[in-house]
Amino acid sequence: MKPSRKKPPFPVSAELQKYLALYGRLTKLPLQYEDMTRYAAAIPLINSRGEDTLWETVFYSEYDKSLIFDSLCRIYALLKTDGDLEVINHLTVSRIDFCVFGNTRPFRVRIINRLNDNYDHFYIKQVDASRIYGLELEELLSPNNLSYLVDGQTLIEEHIAGIPGDEFIKNDLPSDPFNQIRIAKEFTKFNERCFIQLLGDMRSYNYVISVTPDIEGYQYRIRAIDFDQQSYEGRKQFYLPQFFKENNGILKLGFRHLTPDSVRQYRLEERSLIARRAKVTEQRLNSLLEVMKKDNISTESKIRELRGDLAEHHSNAMFYQCETMGEIVSLQIRLLGLKELSMKIE
Repeated sequence: MKPSRKKPPFPVSAELQKYLALYGRLTKLPLQYEDMTRYAAAIPLINSRGEDTLWETVFYSEYDKSLIFDSLCRIYALLKTDGDLEVINHLTVSRIDFCVFGNTRPFRVRIINRLNDNYDHFYIKQVDASRIYGLELEELLSPNNLSYLVDGQTLIEEHIAGIPGDEFIKNDLPSDPFNQIRIAKEFTKFNERCFIQLLGDMRSYNYVISVTPDIEGYQYRIRAIDFDQQSYEGRKQFYLPQFFKENNGILKLGFRHLTPDSVRQYRLEERSLIARRAKVTEQRLNSLLEVMKKDNISTESKIRELRGDLAEHHSNAMFYQCETMGEIVSLQIRLLGLKELSMKIE
């Protein structure tokens, strides 16, 4: 199952800009996305195993390099220290990579702290309203915090650390049943979270897995890293990671270790947590959804298809009254409280 076609980027509306300004996401940047496209040369980026990463390392002329690298250090300070420019003296840009196939055509900046040689990454992308809505919903409804900035047609995002899902499934799936159960449990919760937020296209290379040593074994958390397909496609299955063949390696662990009762329990746990977060962030979440309801972030045919699928899934005809993807997302989240309550009663 794949996207029907390459999704177009959607512009940031005036209402969304007001929302971003209100909650500190809008700022004046010393550099725009278009400035990054002035590179003079590029070579394929090969990983340690000799494989093409589908990224290209780009190089700039000496004149452009000086201006761009200084601006990138300033942007990193804005992203990480709210603009404290003292840190700039210790920063240097190590490498800039460009991804040709990504929807937002991202540049990835590798930045180093010269005091201790510690490195970090951040991304410069073309702005896309779909992605911004996805980032905000992830911030408000998931257990994860996200840092990003917007200026005009430029989107700055922090790096989300973790093992890429496809590499984890291929190389790092544990052999012991205890940790396999933990991964299967986390994937069940991730699946539920994506569906409630209507975040689509969570194939294995669009999320990372964070592994934390625990008293016994390890704890796992799955984090989305690609938010371009936030409530764009019309198929319900597109918002359920369980339906992507790329995730079969983890799905097999679920089939092996989880019972229908345990899956139901984990789904209830995640619904309860999301409902609690929605209550805590109620004012901001409502503000976001009101903006989203008025925005154009999909096509009429996809809206009709998705509202029909969800009306059948929830046995709720209210979805047929939804005219935009924002209204569908809002109703999906609003029904969460009722569904969470009914699962407890049953």
